[in-house]
Amino acid sequence: MADKALIEKAKKIFENFLIKQGSRKTPERFSVIDELYSLPEDEHIDVEGLFLKMRNKGYTISRATIYNTLDLLVESGLAVKHQFKDKVALYEQALTYKHHDHHVCNQCRKIREFSDPKINQIKDMIGKEFQSEITSHSLVLYGDCQIPHCENLTVI
Repeated sequence: MADKALIEKAKKIFENFLIKQGSRKTPERFSVIDELYSLPEDEHIDVEGLFLKMRNKGYTISRATIYNTLDLLVESGLAVKHQFKDKVALYEQALTYKHHDHHVCNQCRKIREFSDPKINQIKDMIGKEFQSEITSHSLVLYGDCQIPHCENLTVI
């Protein structure tokens, strides 16, 4: 179930961002927030998936509006965009985002999130070696999961 307080907080942040940018505050843009923030926290969705989900709920919204709104949400810090291997861009909500890395199955394309403190230790070590403060990183591991018939599972 969606956290209504979280959705309202995201909408307020987005409204302030749009005002600062001098952009229009349209109902369609805010409906994208409703749908993105109604997904489970660890779910990733592409534009087409979001478009179909919204159309099935009766929204009249174009793919272009969804693309443009997601770009604005990324710019405002309310969404994170991922590009996994040969897949289209996937988005996830960012307001409660805790850094994590990903494992993507080569067969079923299922995306699993994980965190490991050893990765941060490596990041710190590399930062020291290169005399650089590492401010972010992205790690995606690709492999073949061991789930029976994983190639027949639904692709995200």
